[in-house]
Amino acid sequence: MRVGCPREIKNHEYRVGLTPGAVREYVAHGHELLIETGAGAGIGAGDDVYRAAGARIARTAEEVFAQADMIVKVKEPQPGEWVQLREGQILYTYLHLAPDPDQTAGLLASGVTAIAYETVTDERGGLPLLAPMSEVAGRLSIQAGATALQKANGGRGVLLGGVPGVPPGKVAVIGGGVVGLHAAKMAAGLGADVSIIDRSIPRLRQLDDLFNGRVHTRYASIEALEEECFSADIVVGAVLIPGAAAPKLVSREMLSGMKKGAVLVDVAIDQGGCFETSHATTHADPTYEVDGIIHYCVANMPGAVPVTSAHALNNATLHYGLQLADKGIKALLDEPHLRNGLNVHKGRVTNRAVAEALGYEMAEPKAALVAA
Repeated sequence: MRVGCPREIKNHEYRVGLTPGAVREYVAHGHELLIETGAGAGIGAGDDVYRAAGARIARTAEEVFAQADMIVKVKEPQPGEWVQLREGQILYTYLHLAPDPDQTAGLLASGVTAIAYETVTDERGGLPLLAPMSEVAGRLSIQAGATALQKANGGRGVLLGGVPGVPPGKVAVIGGGVVGLHAAKMAAGLGADVSIIDRSIPRLRQLDDLFNGRVHTRYASIEALEEECFSADIVVGAVLIPGAAAPKLVSREMLSGMKKGAVLVDVAIDQGGCFETSHATTHADPTYEVDGIIHYCVANMPGAVPVTSAHALNNATLHYGLQLADKGIKALLDEPHLRNGLNVHKGRVTNRAVAEALGYEMAEPKAALVAA
């Protein structure tokens, strides 16, 4: 199969869908690799490195889209890329379709077979291709929040770890999944006073055992959410419903009860955000203020640390990527966990959460593949 990797064009996105190491693995499986010139510049991998790995270098993205049987990316295709996709082609990338009707319509019109990293599952019910970027985003959320909290950046002017004689800053993490866990690890490591709010009692028990009393855990009631947000210097939104739009857990009305200059970091912004006042921002202009509260809502947070995140992502995506390259559509029929990643196929929505969020009739994935 001819596998193509275009350069990412989203604002300040420096990751790359295929690292040189991943290219070597595809080539070893007998596949032809086509990499757009400059695609790996953000991770310090020049065209010569890709050539040495066995890839052919394309002068333009148009060449990649026109010639490749499978496109491997990091972020969702942008409008200029939708129109270059075609029926019979496989797209393997993050999609986050539920809050994005325009992209969904573009993919449906193209006829492409689109597999979303964020809905591929594993035997434990986890999301193995989302997990590494959730780890990165969770850790970055505290770095970003601490920076936004500085007075010169509009924040309250609180040092998260405090100093002797002065109490530490308070961090409230909404959601105890992968993002929440790693945000709490970073915040606790800096010496902050950390609380995690989650609606799963078993998960709260796990977190309590893991942190051994260094982090407070609270069941996700309305009262607990208000109390934690109103006392926090940083609130991290780390809520995920796989494939679906994130629930709005912090209303605009609640902002009036928060400390002026406190920071909201919405890691769920890729799925529409879990704060009512959230809208996507970029690394070029990452924050804005609403009612005295600083909002950080960058939709591609791991893009800020591309060397770390691109390699972590490729470690996770390579296994299924090779299956797709080796077997094509048959890989989706053979592997149910990979099939869970199928969001769009030949003009049909094949993910229930996306269909429900956007009002489409859902086509059962296996039936849609067999029919096609």
